[in-house]
Amino acid sequence: MTTATSRQFIAAMQVTLDGRSPGGTEADWVDSWADGLELLPRVDAFILGGGMFPQYEDFWAAVRKDPAAVADWLGRDVYPREIEYARVTAETPHLVLSTTIKDAAWPTARIVRHLDELRAFKSQPGGPVYVVGGAGLVRTLIDEGMLDELRLIVHPVALGAGAGLFDGIAQRQDLELTDSERTAAGRVHLTYHVRSRAAQADG
Repeated sequence: MTTATSRQFIAAMQVTLDGRSPGGTEADWVDSWADGLELLPRVDAFILGGGMFPQYEDFWAAVRKDPAAVADWLGRDVYPREIEYARVTAETPHLVLSTTIKDAAWPTARIVRHLDELRAFKSQPGGPVYVVGGAGLVRTLIDEGMLDELRLIVHPVALGAGAGLFDGIAQRQDLELTDSERTAAGRVHLTYHVRSRAAQADG
């Protein structure tokens, strides 16, 4: 539940037309992993799941330290927005939900072990929080009534295989479309308000 003074949890995810979400950094249909942040207002913190964090940490640390080496790996120059993302994330607190990761080299990362720690963080006054992912964490936060908003970058590609963003969600979720935007690149940006479980139970 979000009150007038609590933090708002916002997820921004890249998905295919058939609802598949990338399981790693190898999805060739994703233009840039920095694009999610551009859909959000200025945020106070980032939240990630433990399965996603190691690759995330390695990639953005490399962008920050040696963009030329990352360009060789990507097969293109690093975008200015990716360099900016790396800078912003190095200065912004990261909460990593994991029961297995012992520590993190990321300068602003803190490992949290239980959802109750995220729930307590959410209840504190503060600005919006970017839920980076992965998809499992997003589903968990929806199931727990902790996600306030879901922003999707929908790519014009259908995979027909792979994990779906909402695979395994605990129950039906009624989302409210609050904004949509078509981009010149053929992608669509969709913004949904996620109704709390209490609101859904009330009909």
